[in-house]
Amino acid sequence: MAVFRTIVWALLLAALLLFSVYNWTDVEVRIWEGLLLQTKIPALVIVSFLAGLLPMWLLHRGKSWHYNRKIRTLESQTRNASVGTATGSTDAITPSSVTAREATPPSPSSSDKPTTVTTSAPQPESDKLRPDETTP
Repeated sequence: MAVFRTIVWALLLAALLLFSVYNWTDVEVRIWEGLLLQTKIPALVIVSFLAGLLPMWLLHRGKSWHYNRKIRTLESQTRNASVGTATGSTDAITPSSVTAREATPPSPSSSDKPTTVTTSAPQPESDKLRPDETTP
């Protein structure tokens, strides 16, 4: 991968060098009213390239750092959980490590209606009618 990256940068540098040789002319850039900047076209191209590349590169580095940090944290929690369960400890995984999606119970759908089940309490033996007794 490093060889491929080096080849790409070398080709980009060669293209910029050829562009600079064939376009070495002065240009005037109007920054705002009354302020003109005289520069060469290659300098303008390089500054424009860096103005687009630098913020995206910084964003990429920040995201990479964030995700690497998150991965290290999750690996550490997994390692601690596996060590905790091996020794019999159950408090290795805390409730705060459960995400909100896992902690939220599923919502009931509109077709699910609660069902009520009524059960009668068992009658004591003295309240039951005996077969030889009749009711008045």
